[in-house]
Amino acid sequence: MKYQVKIKDVKTADELDGAWNNNDFKELLARFEYPDAEQLKPAELQEYLFMAISDFEPNEAAAILLDYKLSDVLAEGQVDNISHEMLREKVSENYSDIYIHQELFNVNQLLYKAYNGKFPLTKVNVVQFELKGEPNDEAEVTKETVLKALSHGLSENNLIKRLLSDQLAGKASFSEAEGIVWELKHKGNDDYSMTTSEKWLTKDEFTDLEYECEVHSFEDQSEEE
Repeated sequence: MKYQVKIKDVKTADELDGAWNNNDFKELLARFEYPDAEQLKPAELQEYLFMAISDFEPNEAAAILLDYKLSDVLAEGQVDNISHEMLREKVSENYSDIYIHQELFNVNQLLYKAYNGKFPLTKVNVVQFELKGEPNDEAEVTKETVLKALSHGLSENNLIKRLLSDQLAGKASFSEAEGIVWELKHKGNDDYSMTTSEKWLTKDEFTDLEYECEVHSFEDQSEEE
């Protein structure tokens, strides 16, 4: 498939919209042993949660949050290990399972704010772009499609291009795209927004802001062979 790509903006953020809601805060207040969460006004929930969290040791608080968000994925021993590692390194960038990086980021950033910077600061980049296919092209724009198209405008030093060149070229399946792209939003017409960790992509790595490219799926390559 051929596409025209135009990068409109790349912004850095330290949190994801909607990562936590008031129901989350109420449940977490209970887990952090605050007894009267139902009596609090919605605007007070996060502030009181931060105070409740600060009564715990950082690794204990991390374990409670990890268990809340990822107990269906992580075993108890993994939760314990990560809760200690979070104080020393950016686990949302370095943990071996990239498919839980987004939730690790959400946990890390809540802890970062609750402890006033005691945890490492991690960030995401939000890319606003236009992706225009050929006339009458009705192919679905997926996370894989977007990464392949955007890669044509990135420098050769970009981590995705260095680690996943076969996947980008359609020579291997690209399941990793689901873990790399945390949010993909269709903004209307040919406009999209993509959110990913700054580990994978930064503003400075875009060497071309407007270009044409060709995207190959893994199936396309198999048929050619």
